[in-house]
Amino acid sequence: MSRITVCPVGTLAEGEAVKIDGPSEAIAVFNVQGVFYATTDRCSHGNASMSEGYVEDDGTVECPLHAARFCLKTGTALCQPATEPLATYPVTVEDGTIYVEVAEAEA
Repeated sequence: MSRITVCPVGTLAEGEAVKIDGPSEAIAVFNVQGVFYATTDRCSHGNASMSEGYVEDDGTVECPLHAARFCLKTGTALCQPATEPLATYPVTVEDGTIYVEVAEAEA
């Protein structure tokens, strides 16, 4: 596993998301009432950026393109048109900085 630095905690406002580069794909990092979650940035249904989606206080995000909703904790698709889950990544906060843990990129 490797660790990607996202940003200082104070720069990702509640209810917001940021897109970062992962080793193989973009990752969306979300702040839901001070709890941070990370998923793949691309919707499993279509070519939409989840970091541009609508973050809900119940820990879900709605795709900005087709209104599919996903659980940020598990990545589970909660409604149509999406049926496949989003990949999720562990998030840690240390010394006021948000980090995402990802698998090492294969050579």
